Amino acid sequence: MENALVKLRRRDLLVSRRAIFSGVFGMLAARQGPLLAAATHVDIDYHGGSIYWPSGLARAAVGAGGVSRTKKEGDGATPAGTFSLPFGMYRPDRISLPKTDLPITPLRDVHAWVDDPNDPKYNQLVERPYTGHSEELWRHDGIYDLLIVVGYNMNPTQPGAGSAIFLHIARPGFSPTEGCIAVSREVLLKLIEVLGSDSRLTIRE
Repeated sequence: MENALVKLRRRDLLVSRRAIFSGVFGMLAARQGPLLAAATHVDIDYHGGSIYWPSGLARAAVGAGGVSRTKKEGDGATPAGTFSLPFGMYRPDRISLPKTDLPITPLRDVHAWVDDPNDPKYNQLVERPYTGHSEELWRHDGIYDLLIVVGYNMNPTQPGAGSAIFLHIARPGFSPTEGCIAVSREVLLKLIEVLGSDSRLTIRE
């Protein structure tokens, strides 16, 4: 069991750096608590082997190449920086999805992510059969039963700068990823309850 896990509380919503309410409404939210706070979303932060949110932290794994500001395709490193969390995906046959404001797409066995730098759809979601090289998202090991897409190397996409960076479920023992960030299933299910499309993930060395 995660000994570092601190249970998410409603005050996560109050202290988020990306609170929707400001001025008078922000003061009301602080005074009235959960009544107005439900409209806000948290930001999350990774450094030093842990992922942090406003009132908690949990163990996290990153790439075997560590955290890098010069991420390249296939180097096994996790990119440093602050990124959007545009949407998530989940296995409806394995996950009972909690309520979330984050856009979520059900995974299907045809889903894949293009990781060929020379492909015009590099670092994009596609459906198989697909002529270019891509990573299958429908996996047997469970790490992609629930995942959140990290908005790294998108809009615009730079060929060779890295692809398929996700926040996903960790392997047993928290072994290194191929460049993603991984947390326990329990933690990820809790986090998506307080994440939205306006949330941000900061990855630091």
